[in-house]
Amino acid sequence: MTSQGLRTHTCGELRASAVGAAVAVSGWVDHVREMGAALVFVDLRDRYGIIQVAFDDSVSDALRAEARGLKPESVIHVGGSVRARPEGQVNCERATGEVEVLAESLEVLSAAATPPFEQVAEKVSDELRLTYRYLDLRRAGPTRALKLRHDVLLALRKSLDAGGFTEIETPILTKATPEGARDYLVPSRVHPGKLYALPQSPQIFKQILMVAGQDKYFQICRCFRDEDLRADRQPEFTQLDLEMSFADEEVVLAVVSEVIAQAVAAARGEAPAMPMPRMTWHDAMARYGSDKPDTRFGVELSDVSALVKDSEFGVFKNCVAGGGVVRMLAAPGGSSAFSRKDIASLEGVAKEYGAKGLAWMKVGDGGVLESGSSKFLSETEAAALVAATGAAPGDLLLAVADSFGTSAAALGAVRLELGRRLDLVDRDRLDFLWVTEFPLFDRDEETGALSSAHHPFTAFEEQRPGQLEDDPTSVTSRAYDLVVNGIELGSGSVRIHDSDTQQRLFRTLGLSDAEIEDKFGFVISAFRYGAPPHAGFAVGLDRFVMVLAGEDSIREVIAFPKTAQAADLMVGAPSRVPAAQLAEAGVAVLEPAAAGKPATAGEPAAAGGSTDG
Repeated sequence: MTSQGLRTHTCGELRASAVGAAVAVSGWVDHVREMGAALVFVDLRDRYGIIQVAFDDSVSDALRAEARGLKPESVIHVGGSVRARPEGQVNCERATGEVEVLAESLEVLSAAATPPFEQVAEKVSDELRLTYRYLDLRRAGPTRALKLRHDVLLALRKSLDAGGFTEIETPILTKATPEGARDYLVPSRVHPGKLYALPQSPQIFKQILMVAGQDKYFQICRCFRDEDLRADRQPEFTQLDLEMSFADEEVVLAVVSEVIAQAVAAARGEAPAMPMPRMTWHDAMARYGSDKPDTRFGVELSDVSALVKDSEFGVFKNCVAGGGVVRMLAAPGGSSAFSRKDIASLEGVAKEYGAKGLAWMKVGDGGVLESGSSKFLSETEAAALVAATGAAPGDLLLAVADSFGTSAAALGAVRLELGRRLDLVDRDRLDFLWVTEFPLFDRDEETGALSSAHHPFTAFEEQRPGQLEDDPTSVTSRAYDLVVNGIELGSGSVRIHDSDTQQRLFRTLGLSDAEIEDKFGFVISAFRYGAPPHAGFAVGLDRFVMVLAGEDSIREVIAFPKTAQAADLMVGAPSRVPAAQLAEAGVAVLEPAAAGKPATAGEPAAAGGSTDG
């Protein structure tokens, strides 16, 4: 018998109901097991699962010998019939474990060389996985991640289509504009000396689409930012981008919440609770020390400045007198859980975020403070601190005294470290949170220069005329972020839609009228022809799928990711380009001056990605 004319099944679909049927299966050899001279088992795998194929004494010796000699990862085609496995040999860990295919024919479609790692290997280096990504993607984990990504994107598209949105593509080759990160530049052969930029986001184009009357736009788009990489950043990334005319914050938050909920339901079978909770930026910083708080566990920060401003502890007293704040939290059970060495390592975490130190005190029986900095506090002050932090006997009080920003960031980082060390985080939970009312600007503490906290097209609220020019850092933006489990999932804002306000903001950022015209003249011009009020949002899809998949890096949910050095090990990118091709594009490449110095054009550089602001 041959397998021609038989229906070809996937390796994961055969069940007991197929017993007796003639079938054909194709896939990769996962494992070969010899059970004596008269029986060979081959586990055959594809992305749908594994089926056991038996070559017994009903086939020729030559066919069994061929099966015995199969190399792992070879591609084969088998014809045969489905039979039930004998009692006691059922594999309950496989969906196909009740049956096997009794082989009658075998065709080797592609013989494989010895692979650099086994499919079942638990630990394979990232470098090896990315170099042989086509082998890594055959494994069950990466396959599940790609299928999950597909399910999420499909759910997002269906939800937006049902809401009346139109998917519109925007350019990849565009104009370099200052948007907060370095652009990837592309030389133009037909315009010598000029360069395109790859888009950091479709921000300007989607606003212009609103001016053009396309009132409900969305796009699943590629974005590019030349930033330093980390676990949730890549030089190229994917985001769900959307914009709506005649919409305010409430409309956007409602639409995005529903779209995200439907995607979660498609991925997990259950949607998150609605409405999603909200918190202002100031409250998030005050309670969690972060504008993307992980709310899956408590251990909140307390501002105890008023309680220690007159204490004998000079660090606290002098900080408050100088306009700073003292923040404190209670680490549950920390008095016994942490040694002096552990506390020193927590202090190291705080110092990484700018703190000068980390004060600590143990909470003893009856709420009495012991050890550490407690000797500088009166009984009244100690009791007030225990009450303010909600501490219990056995807890460890930790405090940072510094500016509002530094104390928040430092103690917020310590809080997250406590969540890990004390196993306070339920990794199966999805805690969504809207963070609103961000500052419009950030100010560099060293240079004093202003930058947009989100992007320079964000609308804002002034409490009085001229506040933008007189006291820009006090202005509140109409921006909002969606956070899940301490990760910024997406970002958006109500947009500026009139040219005069847009120019005011550009000037506050230090741009001259000539620079505004050169970099953003086309936007200003568009706003003069009847721009509707509009607002939008962008979701970092790589991060979203990473969270849903329970992974710690977006590399795990991207088919062909880059390394932390922004390199593609599989294809060898970036790479050198022949001199003739460079000359044709009008490009000159500078070589690094010496080892250890920063790379120049043509060399790999670190990069990253985030979402639209």
